[in-house]
Amino acid sequence: MLDANIKKQLEQYLQLMENEVLLKVSVGDDKVSKDMLELVEELANMSPKIKYEKTTLERTPSFSVNRPGEDTGIVFAGLPLGHEFTSLVLALLQVSGRPPKVDEDVVEQIKSIEGEYHFETYVSLTCNNCPDVVQALNIMSLLNPGITHTMIEGKAYKEEVERKNIMAVPTVYLNGEFFESGRMTIQDILAKMGSTQDASVFNEKEPFDVLVIGGGPAGASAAIYAARKGIRTGLVAERFGGQIMDTAGIENFISVKHTEGPQLAARMEEHVREYNIDVMTSQRAKRLEKKDLIEVELENGGILRAKTVIIATGASWRKIGVPGEEEFRRKGVTNCPHCDGPLFEGKDVAVIGGGNSGIEAAIDLAGIAKHVTVLEFLPELKADSVLQDRLKSLPNVTVITNAATKEITGDDKVNGLTYVDRATNEEHHIPLDGVFVQIGLVPNTAWLEGTLEMERGGIVVDERGATNIPGVFAAGDCTNSPYKQIIISMGSGATAALGAFDYLIRN
Repeated sequence: MLDANIKKQLEQYLQLMENEVLLKVSVGDDKVSKDMLELVEELANMSPKIKYEKTTLERTPSFSVNRPGEDTGIVFAGLPLGHEFTSLVLALLQVSGRPPKVDEDVVEQIKSIEGEYHFETYVSLTCNNCPDVVQALNIMSLLNPGITHTMIEGKAYKEEVERKNIMAVPTVYLNGEFFESGRMTIQDILAKMGSTQDASVFNEKEPFDVLVIGGGPAGASAAIYAARKGIRTGLVAERFGGQIMDTAGIENFISVKHTEGPQLAARMEEHVREYNIDVMTSQRAKRLEKKDLIEVELENGGILRAKTVIIATGASWRKIGVPGEEEFRRKGVTNCPHCDGPLFEGKDVAVIGGGNSGIEAAIDLAGIAKHVTVLEFLPELKADSVLQDRLKSLPNVTVITNAATKEITGDDKVNGLTYVDRATNEEHHIPLDGVFVQIGLVPNTAWLEGTLEMERGGIVVDERGATNIPGVFAAGDCTNSPYKQIIISMGSGATAALGAFDYLIRN
């Protein structure tokens, strides 16, 4: 099941196991069961601390990861390969006794939850977002005996996925009912369960010299540059990584020939945490006000104070703004071809947007879907010629230009799309199972409207990253920078941190 390179890396990780782990395997005669048994046997052969036994679990094929004599509630239904292989490795290490990398106050939050909570997460192995949710719920299962979690690989349980009309991953069920869909951190899950950090935790913090808002490339860079100056630095963010968590392949990050978004985000977070930075995740800012100090109010009611602030809140997928887009979100309307594409195997889908991201999505989906229709508002596609040439070579792709999307139709899920031909003003309808929206990004600055000077939603900054409010700086995709690239965001984060430090020493 595992190639030589993976085995070599895995052996190094398995040496970190502290105690014995027992895998309980429920298998039948199908191919997935045979592959699962082969995987479990390979793991057992690679470490004397891994044992396995056959049993019968709720789903077959599946296996649970336990301590001898103690069930942890962690189950993998289907093969945890692809992006989920990391989830398996972490489960082995953590069940063996290696402590998860979670703040102590979060650990206490999890342990204090009372009641029975049985989580199920439906994933695809190509999904960049799914491992975050799987690993978070596995940790919660490990820390609280009232919590269990089963990862369900959608392709192995296709009938179950279709029966529940699951059209986006990760999709989480709790005690048999829909809980949430999309990426979530442990703090997000805890908040949805009603367990949140008290606002006083933030109100009682001493003022920061520099407070960075945002955990993407710009925010991480700004925090590191500020901390290296030896000043009191804080970073508050909804999640680490920002948009790059939704990026499958990155090939233009200088000195790194190829990496994936989640890998780069993990390295960024690791780098940030090497410094004396107060990191506060799963928090969203909702108000900024300049007083003697700059106050940043969070959505949970907490208020952070700082001498300078660097806003690096990035951008989000732009919406079409037509009927059906929000009604069928996660019921056929999505943005991520890598995450949700496998759920549309053998089906008809559309990609709205003819830029690089749209055409890349169409190329990826053409290898999965029965047919892909690309709709572009302008008379011509905007993507690079090399991408257009590749697209034209695919037999199951249709490109429609001058198409203004009017409505996404459906009943309990998407069944089609209506568009207007801008050249003839004629209306057309296409029967579809899914719609992938790829029409660019919009800065995450709505919470700052009326506070800072903006240009088409982007915060206006000078060459030092300074805004029109003294002491407030901004960096990355939330600014009016004309180019939205990872390396440019990192550079602007460094610039804003140096600008903030210069402001501090002069004021």
